[in-house]
Amino acid sequence: MYMTAQTKWELFPKKYGFFPYIFLIYLFIPATLLMKEDGIKRVVGYLLLLLFLISYRQLYHEEGTGRFAFWLGLQMIIIGYQSMVYDYNFLYLGFFTANFIGWYADKKQFQAAWFALMGTLSLPILYHVIFTGDFSKEQFYMIPFLIVILVSPFGIRSMIKNMELEKELDEANAKIKELVKREERTRIAQDLHDTLGHTLSLITLKSQLVERLITKDAKRAIEEVSEIETTSRSALDQVRELVTDMKAQTLAEEVVQAEQLLKAANMNVQINFPFEMHVDSSLTEHMLSLCLKEAVTNVVKHSRASKCWLLYREEEQAIIIQVKDNGIGIDNQSVEGNGLVGMKERLALVDGSLSVSKNSGTTVEMKVPKVKKPEKEGEIHA
Repeated sequence: MYMTAQTKWELFPKKYGFFPYIFLIYLFIPATLLMKEDGIKRVVGYLLLLLFLISYRQLYHEEGTGRFAFWLGLQMIIIGYQSMVYDYNFLYLGFFTANFIGWYADKKQFQAAWFALMGTLSLPILYHVIFTGDFSKEQFYMIPFLIVILVSPFGIRSMIKNMELEKELDEANAKIKELVKREERTRIAQDLHDTLGHTLSLITLKSQLVERLITKDAKRAIEEVSEIETTSRSALDQVRELVTDMKAQTLAEEVVQAEQLLKAANMNVQINFPFEMHVDSSLTEHMLSLCLKEAVTNVVKHSRASKCWLLYREEEQAIIIQVKDNGIGIDNQSVEGNGLVGMKERLALVDGSLSVSKNSGTTVEMKVPKVKKPEKEGEIHA
């Protein structure tokens, strides 16, 4: 029969390393003290010390179980008995017990065990002072050590709490990293959808146009095929940019591409965009570009429009972009579809908003606030 990992015997759990073995050194002191005893008293003393060693081993294996308190109580009984019957220096075994008392996470259990330890250390001293009278003034040097024994459970408990908090913090950080990765994947997927959706729509429309022209106007069909090749190469470049550094698209570049897509869809396009647009940050411009791309793609795919307007205007505190068409309009169900939710989320990142209205077609309005620049010192306003 093979011995499994669960049934394999071990002196101390591996997770505690060499620390439990190092503590065993302190058992040599009581073992030496018992050598001055004779006969049955010495034998009983060593048997009790062996039982103490067994309880020490078991406490490492019984952590968190109901038997933990039993072995802890047995240690206190052995310490108290040997300190009274053999030598008061057996009180130093309290360092072992104090270490395990600090393991209690429950406050009431910790307090009960601590008071039990205090009684275990106090009773032998009272016994020697009252009944034997051999606790002389020179032996008061033990008092500081006994105080350390009683204080140490608080330090150990605090240290364990800090270790648990650090562990929870590490787990929380790991979860945050995983969530960030997921969010990054979602963002990249959204950007790929927004970017490639526009380009692939253009390729589809041009392919349909080539299909119609190939028998009627071969020369123009060849030109369109050449443009399809150029567009596909552009799509490949866009994918590389998104995967490598998510290069931001400017509004001016997006307007040009939007015009190409709308014209390829045989729509009459009217554009009212200034030559220079004063967008406060590259992030805001990138979000507006992606939203403009999505809105134009929706017009091509769903509106059945013959005309589209791309409008830009600046107000005192906001920049507004409108995409209007004269198509079939948008129903209530489509308001939360066709990428509009993603557009709202993108604009929300830059404190912007999205509104959709139906009036002889559909109007999609994107609005982002301007960042008010701080006034220079000494600047005077009329």
